[in-house]
Amino acid sequence: MVKRDDIIAYLAEFLGVEEVKDSCPNGLQVEGREEVTRIITSVSASKELFRRAAEAKADMVIVHHGILWNGQNPVIKGSFRKRIKRLLQDELTLLAYHLPLDRHPSIGNNYLAAQGLGLTQIRPFGKYKGQLIGFCGVLPQALPADAFFEKVNEFYATQSLVFPFGPKEVKSVGIISGGAQEDIYEAIDEKLDAYITGEVSEYVMHVALESGLHFVSAGHYATERLGIRALTAHLAGTFDAAVEYIDIPVPV
Repeated sequence: MVKRDDIIAYLAEFLGVEEVKDSCPNGLQVEGREEVTRIITSVSASKELFRRAAEAKADMVIVHHGILWNGQNPVIKGSFRKRIKRLLQDELTLLAYHLPLDRHPSIGNNYLAAQGLGLTQIRPFGKYKGQLIGFCGVLPQALPADAFFEKVNEFYATQSLVFPFGPKEVKSVGIISGGAQEDIYEAIDEKLDAYITGEVSEYVMHVALESGLHFVSAGHYATERLGIRALTAHLAGTFDAAVEYIDIPVPV
């Protein structure tokens, strides 16, 4: 058993919450029981996740995508009301870590992807509100483009949407998980061969074509499972509490 506030304080420091300018509050979003014996983690908050957490007799839920976002409608109704009600009736604490879990230099979504895809010379890349949140690097040996796309799909366990307009062989790669399609311009400025993110917008295809860049949309959900899974293992080794990851896939 561990104190709720001890976990919150630890994660604030470990994930560098105060260093990040974000589109949501990071850390505590809904307060539950003071003592924690079981923690459930997942990528995104949902009523279904909270139901499963309650059935597992959890005291705390930790996600990458929480329920509070800057600029959202403050009226508690509809889906938002259902989520709040479920959390309160089961006294579940909800913690959320968005950009801190994207940019972390050891368990973040982007560093783990760079490492998992075998990149070397890994360094920070891709700015959001003036802060670097992604990573880029080079493959030890250039891969034919088709082989690289297959490697990405195998790593993320997904089927990427690819705009294959870069060089025949891929050597340099940039990665920013989630909805970072606008950072294609930074990939172009860095003269990278390929850029991986989660989502894609209509304008991206022609930008990639005209710039000679491979653009890989591997899925928002698929590219953001890495960090929360790694955080799950980290918490299990740090606190005297049971920690379990629940996968609730989203095909986006």
